[in-house]
Amino acid sequence: MQLRTRIGNRALLLTTAVVPLTGWAVHATALHQRLAVDPLTGLLRRDAYTRRARRLLARHGDKVTVIMVDADRFKAINDQFGHAAGDTVLAAFGTRLTAWAGPRAAVGRLGGDEFALVLKLPAERRVQRMEQLMRMLHTPVVLDGGRTVGVAASVGAAAPASVGSRDLSVLQRAADAALYDGKHSGRAVLATREHTSVPSFNGRRLGRPGTSAWGRAA
Repeated sequence: MQLRTRIGNRALLLTTAVVPLTGWAVHATALHQRLAVDPLTGLLRRDAYTRRARRLLARHGDKVTVIMVDADRFKAINDQFGHAAGDTVLAAFGTRLTAWAGPRAAVGRLGGDEFALVLKLPAERRVQRMEQLMRMLHTPVVLDGGRTVGVAASVGAAAPASVGSRDLSVLQRAADAALYDGKHSGRAVLATREHTSVPSFNGRRLGRPGTSAWGRAA
């Protein structure tokens, strides 16, 4: 009887010790997930995006496409309609990018109105899918109260085969340089090897290498 009581007391002590630890583990996991996600757009923050993007590159290699997206004339939207409207536009872009890329992609908000995506996208489907993305990003956004605002985005893409590298930083730099080649044009631009070495200053490209571009969005 005494042995059974001692065992029971010990089990109770272990249980009372484990419950707070389990609760803290759940809390820590939830906190980590919240810190990894941008609350406005629901997209991954930079660090979480980078980790996921590198895993996709390691897993799929040459079948991966890296895409940089920059909202066009975003400041004008804030100035004309207010910052709440700007937030609505950013949230809409987050929803559209997530829907377009699918659940297995890495979709991140790098800051402000700049976004990045890494997904498995074979070359034979790239043109069609990029044209679809441009149409989505040029569809007007409905604001609170039913008003609509016209939106646009500049898009650059880079694939390992087109730039000669599987390094995420190289691919992003090339995609960003290609983006500036098509800035405000309504065209998504595919980077070439030359884009990996384009000089820049504060994000402004210097020089214009040859590019490959898809048609203007409808």
